[in-house]
This record gives sequence, C-alpha cells and structure tokens, in this order.
Amino acid sequence: MNNQNRDNIKIGANVGIVLKQHQRTNQITKGIVKRILTNSPTHPHGIKVELESAKVGRVKEIYN
Repeated sequence: MNNQNRDNIKIGANVGIVLKQHQRTNQITKGIVKRILTNSPTHPHGIKVELESAKVGRVKEIYN
C-alpha cells in the first residue's frame, strides 16, 4: 500500500512511522493510528499521523 496517499491510512490501522528525531536513521516506530494530521490527499514524505501512544510521525509502512 502507498504510504503517501491519505485514503490508504485509516484510524485504527497498524502502521510503522518515522519520528522527527529519527528521520536521519529511518528508525521505525510501530503503533495504531489515533489521528491523521495531514490534511492534503497526498504527501511526498508520507502522511503525518498521531499514534495511540501520542507519538507523531510520518507513515512509512502499513501493516495488515
């Protein structure tokens, strides 16, 4: 699935995000989407979300 399309990411989805402080290393943080923060339908670096753990980052992986 494409992590750059907002339509592919749903609240409650299991995703892997990169936090702002981990952008250089691309360290993935896994969690459940609580809120979708990006308003535009697409974003070249991934859609920004807030996880249930209150961590915020851009989606790099979507798990099923």
